[in-house]
Amino acid sequence: MFKDIVRKNRSYRRFFEHEPISRETLLALVDLARLVPSGANKQALKYYLSCTGELNEKIFRTLGWAGYLQDWPGPAAGERPAAYIVIVQDAGYPMTTVIDYGIAAQTILLGAVEMGFGGCMFGNIQKAQLRELLDVPEDYEILLVIALGRPKETVVIDEIARDGDIKYWRDQKQIHHVPKRKLKDVIMN
Repeated sequence: MFKDIVRKNRSYRRFFEHEPISRETLLALVDLARLVPSGANKQALKYYLSCTGELNEKIFRTLGWAGYLQDWPGPAAGERPAAYIVIVQDAGYPMTTVIDYGIAAQTILLGAVEMGFGGCMFGNIQKAQLRELLDVPEDYEILLVIALGRPKETVVIDEIARDGDIKYWRDQKQIHHVPKRKLKDVIMN
């Protein structure tokens, strides 16, 4: 059921790093993203794929991992992503809307869940450093990085507490809790 796929599509930040994701799998995920709607059908997105340890390590060092977990520098060795997809915009095909890459990223992550993987979108990127490491030409803008792998953590959805706190957190068992509003609280009429 589609709702089950959506529920399983959490922001995973710890993975079984040594369970590989092949380039063919990354190509299949990008193929899904290639098919989604695009403002004015501009199709301005391009993708940089990584599924090797050396390149993954370079990308890992450019990412901010969990804003609300201030004392956590990111996953330890062995728990890092097995692959990354870097979404870039080709300046020669300017987008008419900034939502295109969100639609593409969500589609990639839903496809990953269906394949038994999980991931996390990153907007907190040291873009200049990543551009240099990946040798991304100046006429391309790095928009988003998606980390992928077989999830090594449990992420659960909780209702937002009475105090309204939306910050995700981890309990003593390292279960990651994500507060969400109730359906009735997001409907205006």
